[in-house]
Amino acid sequence: MPSKLAKVQKHITKKKGSKANALHENSRDAQRLRTASARDEKVARLTAVREKTNQPLIERVAFFQDHVELIDTTRSADEQTREIIASYLGRTDDELAALVAERRPGRPPSTRQPLLEQSRKTEQREYESGFWCPDMKDPANLAALEKWGGDWSSLARIKFIRVPKVGGIRESAFPPKGAS
Repeated sequence: MPSKLAKVQKHITKKKGSKANALHENSRDAQRLRTASARDEKVARLTAVREKTNQPLIERVAFFQDHVELIDTTRSADEQTREIIASYLGRTDDELAALVAERRPGRPPSTRQPLLEQSRKTEQREYESGFWCPDMKDPANLAALEKWGGDWSSLARIKFIRVPKVGGIRESAFPPKGAS
């Protein structure tokens, strides 16, 4: 997508010729350039925030994608999904244990340790109410998950479910919203 600033610069250069750099501070063209620049900065900032919030969900689906080949058709898909969720929740246990072990007595925790503990707590709470993950029962969905290229927009082709720690599994929407 071309930036608004590039379009405005091109238009002003076309109109002014070589005098485009010699704009008056408060001229209409200078104001248009400032407005276009501010809009491009805002769009870039919002895009970065959106990508940052989507990244954990992309990593989660990638983890499940790595475990697709381990699915055994003779066993219960619900049981296997819960095993994969348990391994996902325990993925940072080694790193957390290492951080706790290397910390000297009386010293504050490293900056990474509270982040890991917080994310672990959040994921455990989510698992209590219903863990959002790809549906591992449907063979067509497993094939779509295997073909997934790692981008956010193509996740809409995959079906998702909510798996509570105890209780029944229910369908979920993409992108996840609350307890959908």
